[in-house]
Amino acid sequence: MKFEELDSKMRVFETTHDRCVLPGLYIVVRLDGRSFTRNTKEVWQFDAPFDTRFRDLMLDTTEHLMNCGFGVVYGYTESDEISLLLRQDEATFGRKTRKLMSILAGEASARFTLSLGQMASFDARICELPSAALVLDYFRWRHEDAHRNALNAHCYWLLRGQGQAPQAASDEIVGLSTAEKNEFLFQNGINFNGLPAWQKRGMAVYWETYQKPGINPQTGEAVASPRRRLKRDLELPMGEQYSAFVRPFIQAATP
Repeated sequence: MKFEELDSKMRVFETTHDRCVLPGLYIVVRLDGRSFTRNTKEVWQFDAPFDTRFRDLMLDTTEHLMNCGFGVVYGYTESDEISLLLRQDEATFGRKTRKLMSILAGEASARFTLSLGQMASFDARICELPSAALVLDYFRWRHEDAHRNALNAHCYWLLRGQGQAPQAASDEIVGLSTAEKNEFLFQNGINFNGLPAWQKRGMAVYWETYQKPGINPQTGEAVASPRRRLKRDLELPMGEQYSAFVRPFIQAATP
């Protein structure tokens, strides 16, 4: 059998289940760290419940993903996850889901590993969203998840610090309302509302335009040229203010 015939025959088995995101759908890719809950405490030994070193690693990884060949308009990271909003007309690799997921997961794993100096890996999944309203709902969902996770994490690690076993600490949190969790922290010297915003609301990375100063080589006059750069935002608003914050990025993703 000639190579061309063999190649054509075997390609069918490799690509038969290929699927692409339909044109017009928004693409949001979410990446999650594999076994990060265990690794951050037992292997990498970051401080609990939050560590600025881990925070910066996640921001570095998010920036890398936004600058590695895909049309990413907005990045959001909280805990051990990263969400990326791609342009609605993103056509890289024909919008093949296996390409989007495997490459972005690989890039995230490589970037985090190189920055940390120890092996780490991410998985990826795709949300195919048919409207701008659902894109907004997605990021509100992850934003509110950050708040819930932060409140639970501070309660859990406070209980652990008081000598409770892991399961006992988890069980006690399950039985508490949001108000009771806040009161529990307050009675133990932690004002949850006063904690850094990035812990409670997550962080954003997005493109901004700035004026880069320079010199006109012909006239010698000072000039400024518009350039693009990535901006980190660790002070995200809450509730409807966050919705208003995200809407311009969704508009920018819409051709």
